[in-house]
Amino acid sequence: MDTAETLETPAAGMALSDSAARRIGALLAAENQPGLFLRISVSGGGCSGFQYGFTFDDAPLDDDLVIAKGQAVVHVDAMSLGFLAGAELDYVEDMIGAAFQVKNPNASSSCGCGSSFAV
Repeated sequence: MDTAETLETPAAGMALSDSAARRIGALLAAENQPGLFLRISVSGGGCSGFQYGFTFDDAPLDDDLVIAKGQAVVHVDAMSLGFLAGAELDYVEDMIGAAFQVKNPNASSSCGCGSSFAV
């Protein structure tokens, strides 16, 4: 991909649940910085082999997949997208607390806290 691709509901990319989109939109609004987005990445590490990374960023990459839903803007780099194809980012609030969860069909296993996975 030579230019960033923007998708509302990517077929082969990564999707955002309505709950995740609302929470990301609220977090971005609280930062109050034009051009800011949430970057989701995958890197080696964690107890299962790979780990998810979530950071605010304002420097898009040419090969980013851009997912826009409501006020949420999320970028995923091409290398990470290989591990996240078909995944959904959700935001869950329950009695224990609130957290983002990646529902990743490519993961063969994950750790107890859900922040790392194996393929």
